[in-house]
Amino acid sequence: MAKNRFDTGGGPSQRQLRVGELIRRTLSDVLNRGDIHDPDLNRMSITVGEVTTSPDLKIATAYVLPLGGQGKEEAIDALKRNKGELRRAIGKQLTLKFSPDLRFRIDDTFDRMDDTRRMFADDHVRQDLTPDQDD
Repeated sequence: MAKNRFDTGGGPSQRQLRVGELIRRTLSDVLNRGDIHDPDLNRMSITVGEVTTSPDLKIATAYVLPLGGQGKEEAIDALKRNKGELRRAIGKQLTLKFSPDLRFRIDDTFDRMDDTRRMFADDHVRQDLTPDQDD
């Protein structure tokens, strides 16, 4: 299988992680301050859990969740509607060669954590996790 110049064979690079975290902080600050000129978006309290970037740093995917987990689709729609203004705000605050194209996805980390807790609470699973008394 041929490798392209972006295929590092592992996870994200240190640079991708660093830029993703800078974008996450900046996006959180912009949303918390209500700097965007959209009253619908400013009424929402949105948590930015993580931002991942493409290897060339031209695409940033923000994993977001509205407070309480209610109105997920409305939050995504509002963010997409204001993508240009959010992108400009990030570009102003960060010194990147290119301001990345923003994509928004629902952060399902908490749902997966709840599913994992339920799985570990199941009697059949718990029985497999406890050491045998006969050993």
